[in-house]
Amino acid sequence: MSTPETQLPLTGLPLRSAPALDLLAGVKVLDLTTSVAGPYAGQLLADMGATVVKVERPKTGDDARAWGPPFLHGESLWFMSVNRGKQSLTLDIAAPQGQDILKKLVAQCDVVLLNLVARSQRKLGLDAASLRQLNSRLIHVSLSGFGLRGSRADLPCYDLIAEGYSSVMDLTGEPDNGPQKVGTPAADLLAGSDAAMAVLAALLRREREGKGCDIDISMVESMSRFMTPKLMPYLGSGELARRAGGRDSVIAIYQVFEAADGPMTLGLGNDAIWKRFWEAVGQPEVGADPAFASNAERRARRDDIVKIIGELLRTRPRAHWLELLGRARVPAGPIQQLDEVARDPALHESGFIYRTQGHDGDIPQVGLGIRFDGLTEGTGAPPPKLGSHTEHILRTWLECDAAQIDQLRTQQII
Repeated sequence: MSTPETQLPLTGLPLRSAPALDLLAGVKVLDLTTSVAGPYAGQLLADMGATVVKVERPKTGDDARAWGPPFLHGESLWFMSVNRGKQSLTLDIAAPQGQDILKKLVAQCDVVLLNLVARSQRKLGLDAASLRQLNSRLIHVSLSGFGLRGSRADLPCYDLIAEGYSSVMDLTGEPDNGPQKVGTPAADLLAGSDAAMAVLAALLRREREGKGCDIDISMVESMSRFMTPKLMPYLGSGELARRAGGRDSVIAIYQVFEAADGPMTLGLGNDAIWKRFWEAVGQPEVGADPAFASNAERRARRDDIVKIIGELLRTRPRAHWLELLGRARVPAGPIQQLDEVARDPALHESGFIYRTQGHDGDIPQVGLGIRFDGLTEGTGAPPPKLGSHTEHILRTWLECDAAQIDQLRTQQII
């Protein structure tokens, strides 16, 4: 159960309803995925204007519908975070009648999103080769833990597992503590973004050449690619990065410091910024010291420099330093908690965090954060209730009549 509406953070969010983006208008997507990665890919495509039909199991639907608390209006907020802008169709795709309906839908759509391993795809007749017989222009997207090929292809996977494989957990946290998961489902969101990006590229090629595409996304590889700035230096030098609490950047000063009243970030990424920092804090002689002239020299003296800066920043409140360094164009910022992000005036002003009106009340939204000709995602369709569009889709896509729909419902196919 949610807290009373008057106590919810969303009541302080600006109410907004924007016109829908139309970049992908006319593109039909069947989203057969559950959990986070695949649904996030579908939401990104919906945000850009595609018609996305979410195909779900009758009665239970997407696994994420049960993930909670917290719930809002009886719905999982995790589910709501990755499923706006979609239509929900309940369908038993394991039953012969359900498979027949799905095949008819595939014949009309442009993209199919799946998060089934290869063996399960073949068992259900949802693999690319089978669906290609129904629609030669189909863009078939498989999003799984390990990809469709290789010795691990049939293994199950979650974000946690992919993060472990990728090394990000090994490098996250303090050196004296154990491996630590990233504080958001990073592998899910990266793989979902990869899937949406790949669909856009495949649509462009199809427009040019008229042929479909088989897309294979591995959560482990997406997450491991995220580690490129750490993995490449090891491959090229043999130098193994270790967990260092974010204090081991190739940039000499690029970490968290404590101000008098709280933590803040500081990144002195080049020689000019280095000098501006010391001029801003009234010690230009440090910035001009030949011993600190280059990043390599500063890295060699990192411990000494960090101690000096740390002692300096602890003398004044964070707001003082952020105002001072902002005027000097030195990259610095606060360490915000989620509630502070939710209240961030700049994010409200830009329309990135807002609320919309749903079926049962207001719903918070975290925006796309991408603008096309000054516009970002539309907000006309809240996350769908389970099966709420089933009858509409069967009527408009497949021209089913009321008697046929009633029979499918009686047989628990929908």
